Amino acid sequence: MFIALVITTALLALIAVNSAVMKLRKNEQVVTTIHGTVGVPMTALPVLAGLEIAGAVGIVAGLWNAPLGVAASAGLTAYFVGAVIGHLRVRDTKGVAMPLVPLALSIAVLVLRIVTA
Repeated sequence: MFIALVITTALLALIAVNSAVMKLRKNEQVVTTIHGTVGVPMTALPVLAGLEIAGAVGIVAGLWNAPLGVAASAGLTAYFVGAVIGHLRVRDTKGVAMPLVPLALSIAVLVLRIVTA
């Protein structure tokens, strides 16, 4: 079980950091989707990126500190649930697929972290 936790944690951390970097660099596609389609203000992009980076650091550190890992994976799960809701709120059925993979991974990390704690 711990090996599965390490693999899913690494994948989720890479996805979260990559997503954060794209937001901080104001990637055209990210800005179009998040700001243009979903309607999130541009001033929120650094905050969202910071949350993703904090979550990534937390789940990796959570491999050695189970309570931190549970908290960080729960936070990332909430973050990606919010992203899905944001897309659904504006009926963006095409863009809603983007946060589904990290949402599934964050749920997997949360469950595995609880089970292996």
